[in-house]
Amino acid sequence: MSTLEIKDLHASVSTDDGPKPILRGVDLTVKAGETHAIMGPNGSGKSTLAYAIAGHPKYEITSGQVLLDGEDVLEMTVDERARAGLFLAMQYPVEVPGVSMANFLRSAATAIRGEAPKLRTWVKEVKGAMADLEISEEFADRSVNEGFSGGEKKRHEVLQLALLNPKIAILDETDSGLDVDALRVVSEGVNRYRSPENGVLLITHYTRILQHITPDFVHVFAGGRVVESGGPELADDLEKNGYERFVKVAS
Repeated sequence: MSTLEIKDLHASVSTDDGPKPILRGVDLTVKAGETHAIMGPNGSGKSTLAYAIAGHPKYEITSGQVLLDGEDVLEMTVDERARAGLFLAMQYPVEVPGVSMANFLRSAATAIRGEAPKLRTWVKEVKGAMADLEISEEFADRSVNEGFSGGEKKRHEVLQLALLNPKIAILDETDSGLDVDALRVVSEGVNRYRSPENGVLLITHYTRILQHITPDFVHVFAGGRVVESGGPELADDLEKNGYERFVKVAS
């Protein structure tokens, strides 16, 4: 049973004017079998939390701990974090010209699993996962995310999630830029991944994805920290009343 523990985490982001403090004492625990939704206004630090955990060099951890199954994530390189079982689906997936989706996915699976998957079984596995996400097989030969629509990029992120099967998945606004059909397909992909063996940290502004992916816990993020936690009903309250009262508490 895997567990991600975030303890009193503080972090800054590099700017032209020097480091800017963003995270101001984040405490959160995500266990296998649980889905946690983090909701909050723009600029509250939600994406900073995701990138800081993943090891983005722009973000500096100034104090606190991030533990995965008791191991210090902050002492790991980015690739070590991935091999340990962390996964980040980015809000704005980057384009990688010249690298085909097929090569990218097999290289990633090889790095995570410790050996290259058998080609025959791997092709079947990829085709099945692509079919589930309604991704045309021709995309396997295209460069990673190059020329993809927003929905296609997000489907590719969830395709990676399905094939790599991490212990803990951090999904940073996976619903942004999706139309109704793409939201349904992406949500179904996340739901197929969810199991008693893994955990999900889902970052979002809106409740619409939570109509497809029911969280066990909802956390309100404001001022660089969690200011309120509850069950799915908290998301309904946010949809009705907004974030204003929580922003006042955090300021």
